[in-house]
Amino acid sequence: MRHLSSKWFYCGVLALSAFTIFMAASNFSAAQEAAAEIAAAPVVATEAAPDLSKVLDKGDNAWMMTSSALVLLMTPGLAFFYGGLVRRKNVLSVLMQCFLCLGIVTVLWVVVGFSMAFGTDVAGGFVGNPMDYFMLKDIKADEAWSPVAGVWWPISEQVFMIFQCMFAIITPGLIIGAFAERMKFSAFAIFTVLWVLLVYCPIAHWVWFGVNLPVVGVIGAFDAVDGSPIGALDFAGGTVVHINAGIAALVCCVVMGKRSDVPKGGVPPHNLPFAVLGAGLLWFGWFGFNAGSAGGATPQAVSAFVVTHVAAAAAALAWTLIEWGVHGRPTMLGIITGAVAGLVAITPAAGFVEVGPALIIGGVASVVCYIFVAMVKPLVGYDDALDVFGVHGIGGIWGALATGIFAIKPYGIGRLGGAMYGNTPQFFLQLKAVAVVAIYSAVATFAILMVIKVVVGLRTSEEGERLGLDLTDHSLPAYNEV
Repeated sequence: MRHLSSKWFYCGVLALSAFTIFMAASNFSAAQEAAAEIAAAPVVATEAAPDLSKVLDKGDNAWMMTSSALVLLMTPGLAFFYGGLVRRKNVLSVLMQCFLCLGIVTVLWVVVGFSMAFGTDVAGGFVGNPMDYFMLKDIKADEAWSPVAGVWWPISEQVFMIFQCMFAIITPGLIIGAFAERMKFSAFAIFTVLWVLLVYCPIAHWVWFGVNLPVVGVIGAFDAVDGSPIGALDFAGGTVVHINAGIAALVCCVVMGKRSDVPKGGVPPHNLPFAVLGAGLLWFGWFGFNAGSAGGATPQAVSAFVVTHVAAAAAALAWTLIEWGVHGRPTMLGIITGAVAGLVAITPAAGFVEVGPALIIGGVASVVCYIFVAMVKPLVGYDDALDVFGVHGIGGIWGALATGIFAIKPYGIGRLGGAMYGNTPQFFLQLKAVAVVAIYSAVATFAILMVIKVVVGLRTSEEGERLGLDLTDHSLPAYNEV
């Protein structure tokens, strides 16, 4: 019985083995047939992995659009700031000129301005090719902006374009304060067109696109690996915006001469609360102006945001203390002028300096600007109606030079920072950039004014000045007497 059981056991094992071999052979045959079908099927190309360097970041894009809106707000803020400082018979003319900049410069920027500032070199690098992005050709909302060949920012081309547009809008607007109350509206319109195309766009190209100009040499330059600035440092427009506008303002007020109906002691602001509101809007918008120039919501943007506020606060306090010491009492006009001076001075340095130097930059800005506004202007006798040269020109020059002193590594020549870190050549490069921009802006602005003077004339009539530009240029007064 035991022998019989063993016999059946071995028979079962043999049967199970035979079944297993049969199934394996069947599966092998099926696998061969499946393999043959796969081999006969058409080959489908696999998609390449996305280039992460070109991927847009929603957070960075959102911050840059917000920054663009903040910078746009600065132009109405400037209108209120200037409008409150002029006499009541000219307030609408200033508001109108500021808003005209919004219209004219935006259209110019879309058609050829952006190309002239950020297109490939023509005329030996003097300006960008106007046809590169003519009518915003190839500037897309879903493709990353490339500041340097092979380097992409995580923001779209259109976002970068519109952010830069806001800078181009406010720069000629700053000049309005120099010739306020006396330039004809038609002359201002022509001046704005010519100045943006012939002065602003070339200088923006030299500093922010980076070129090697004949005779002058390199001003702006950027690292080919990551796009970091390694030439003259201008984070958000110390040279391109403030020195440029400030020098142009000085030329304008000298060429046009003094206002004919201003008493010797000057005229007080007609509505100082308007000016305070405007200064507050400028301070608020300046966070987009400076922190937005980081190109995204980055640690550098945070640093620029902080030092912008610190420098403005230090400058406002410094101007207040100066007036208190000199005149025995501080003024509201003084504290807002100081705040603007500090904002101007920190602009070229915002992404390149730490908090300590920002305090120095802001405080010194008020000292040097006060000297030019309260001492140099009366001594020399030019009629810079709203102190554009004294605040923007001088504040911008100090800020650009201070950047060459206090800039941290890895920015500047050799990525070695400024003179405070032993990189003295950076200071002299900053000085060269200031000189080149100032000389070109002065010469080109003078030439533009001479052309306009011949074609349509620059100044309104003496009767127009007496009545005010609100009535003579725009038909209505700002305030109706009841």
